[in-house]
Amino acid sequence: MGKIVMIAMVLSMLLSASELAASQISLQNACLSCHEEQQIPSELIYRRYLMKYSTDKRMGKAILHYLKDPKKSHSIMPLQFFLKFPMKKALKLDNTELKAGIKQYLEKFDVKKKFVLEK
Repeated sequence: MGKIVMIAMVLSMLLSASELAASQISLQNACLSCHEEQQIPSELIYRRYLMKYSTDKRMGKAILHYLKDPKKSHSIMPLQFFLKFPMKKALKLDNTELKAGIKQYLEKFDVKKKFVLEK
């Protein structure tokens, strides 16, 4: 009985690890690959959202609003930004996929992970 439980646990961990890897690939394919190709500074964008909205929840809502209806008036970036970088086209992803990608984006660039506490 113990072996069956152990095998089930290992299989569930492998499945969740593969789902996480697939979702990270999705973030890379759907968002970051274009940012890198066009040399759009993702960390700068994250920091601008952080300065204006200050919490992950508020940042997530603002990013979702922008991704669903990308307009300069919905963007956090100054108008000069759009002289150098192209205007984003609306993504054809459903809300669940967008929210998952936004969550991954916020986790990837989270500045709290870069803090170093000295003892």
